[in-house]
Amino acid sequence: MLGRHVLSPGALERYNENYVGGDIAGGALDWPQLVSRPTLRLPYATPVRGLYLASSSTPPGPGVHGMCGHHAARLALRRELRA
Repeated sequence: MLGRHVLSPGALERYNENYVGGDIAGGALDWPQLVSRPTLRLPYATPVRGLYLASSSTPPGPGVHGMCGHHAARLALRRELRA
């Protein structure tokens, strides 16, 4: 092994205050969170024209699967090309 760097949950939270309790996945993954992340509106959309959300705080939920960005890009293309 060349090296190792370990952070406790508290250290992760101090590093980034969004990692509450060391949770890097963006919070609870239960049904209410799944359908209302990050707000009760169409996922990926914002009130600002041309601005879309593609983080693990948007459906389908936490992970490094890239689906949040995929769905946000599809919505952006549908909306922006239609305009």
